[in-house]
Amino acid sequence: MTRRLYYEDEYLCQFDARVEMCRPKEEGKWIVRLDRTAFFPEGGGQWADLGTLGEATVLDVHERDGEVEHLVDAPLTPGTQVHGCIDWERRFSVMQQHSGEHIFSGLVHARFGYDNVGFHIGSEAVTMDFNGEITEAEAEEIETAANRVIFSNVPIEHFIPDEEARKTLEYRSKKEIEGELRIVRIPGADTCACCGTHLHRTGEIGQIKLIGVQKYKSGVRVSILCGLRALMYERQIQAEMEKVHRLISSRPENCAAVIEQILVERKELQYRNEQMAMQLFDVLSQGERAKPVRVVHCDALTGDGTARAAGKLAEGAGIALVTGGEGESVSFALCSVGMDVRPMTRAFCQTFSGKGGGKPDMTQGKIRRTDPDILRKWLQDNGSRSEP
Repeated sequence: MTRRLYYEDEYLCQFDARVEMCRPKEEGKWIVRLDRTAFFPEGGGQWADLGTLGEATVLDVHERDGEVEHLVDAPLTPGTQVHGCIDWERRFSVMQQHSGEHIFSGLVHARFGYDNVGFHIGSEAVTMDFNGEITEAEAEEIETAANRVIFSNVPIEHFIPDEEARKTLEYRSKKEIEGELRIVRIPGADTCACCGTHLHRTGEIGQIKLIGVQKYKSGVRVSILCGLRALMYERQIQAEMEKVHRLISSRPENCAAVIEQILVERKELQYRNEQMAMQLFDVLSQGERAKPVRVVHCDALTGDGTARAAGKLAEGAGIALVTGGEGESVSFALCSVGMDVRPMTRAFCQTFSGKGGGKPDMTQGKIRRTDPDILRKWLQDNGSRSEP
């Protein structure tokens, strides 16, 4: 079986090994087995290591039948020696995320008794799924406690207990483990069965930043960032806040209050604009009130306003159509008190390059901007189409 150098030294990033097997997988890709490797295979929520084997690039690493298999982009000759080099920046970041997850999950388990039933190191964040509910305030308390463990810089231990010790050892695990048991222990935070790679001391994690708490199934999903990822996230948020307070001419600590006031004023302006748009519509629709087929276009109307206007225009009419907006594509609302307009809407949208749908008495959507007289003529010619 492959000798797993990543368990002997998680910080080993270069090594030499003998090529045991190389077989083609698909065009431009080969599967390689070595007698020993520092490349960690994907598993347990942790990414596979990437890097190089000689001149070949390692694209992925998986475990199969107890062996570690490397997916590479060039063939290697069995029986020859090859120099391996893992992407250390990626490995170190993964170890920061994984070690941070252990601390957070261990503290949640100690305080609430919940199990981590799902763990994933994603490209955006580390997610942990717990089988019980945690409030955002409680998660922030765990975040603070987890960072205190980091600041204490305690060692991160890993060991394989013998059968006697295993009988009395208390540890977290997502499943029953048969055979060899590998334990990762962080004093004051966690003792857990784990096959992943970890840092030597908690201080190397740097920090843990909580970025999300949301209900998930019967429990909660918590998202965190650790180490350099946390720093990059905080730097991005700070840069965005700098942009915001410059745009609204406010100090950072006052941004929320200023934005709330802007939103209140914006809502008031929207209400006034809607009132003015309806007043303009009333003027434009005066000449349509006596017609059985009524069509009005009003630049000032938006989607919701278009629907309200169509409802007013349809009173006493056979069919009423209101279009609104100033672009090449305008919103429409087609309304009738006495017929199902949905079948006609399908043909209407096909004719005028649009899309829409709705209830029997009113449909809404978008169409190509078209002269109202052309729309009226089409409705007069097709207004009897009420078949399903």
